[in-house]
Amino acid sequence: MINTAKWIAAMILFLVLSGTQVGHAQTIRDKNYSMIAKIENDGTVRNSSNSYIGKIESDGDIRDSSNRLLGRIDSNGEVRDSNNSYIGRIYSDGTVRNRSNSYIGKIDNDGTARNSSNSTIGYAKGVPMQYAALYFFFNFF
Repeated sequence: MINTAKWIAAMILFLVLSGTQVGHAQTIRDKNYSMIAKIENDGTVRNSSNSYIGKIESDGDIRDSSNRLLGRIDSNGEVRDSNNSYIGRIYSDGTVRNRSNSYIGKIDNDGTARNSSNSTIGYAKGVPMQYAALYFFFNFF
C-alpha cells in the first residue's frame, strides 16, 4: 500500500524540481483579497505594481531582484536562509513550523493562509503551498 504522505511529498518535490509550468501566473492576495504579488510560470515573483522582486529557482534557491541568494527551500520542505541556517519547515499537509518547531501557520488545500491563531492572513489559490508559505511565513519577498 502506498504511503499517502510520502506520495504527496514526492509529487510536490517532482513539481518543484521539474520546473513544471502551471500555464499562467499565480496570485497571492492579502486577507482583504487585494493582490499583493504574483508568481509566474518560471518562478519570477512580482509585486502588485508588476515590479520584479525576486525568483524561486527550480533548484529551490530563492533570489531577490538583484539575484542575491536570500535562502532556499529543500526538497524535504526545510527552509534555509542565505547562510544555509535552518529557519523552518513546510510540511506536505501545509503546516509551517519555525526553527524551534513552533507552529506558525498553515496553507490550507484551497490556498488559504492561516496564522497560528487560525486567523486568515491571505489567499494563494493555485499557488504551490511551498511558494505561498515562503511568502506569508518566511518573508523572503
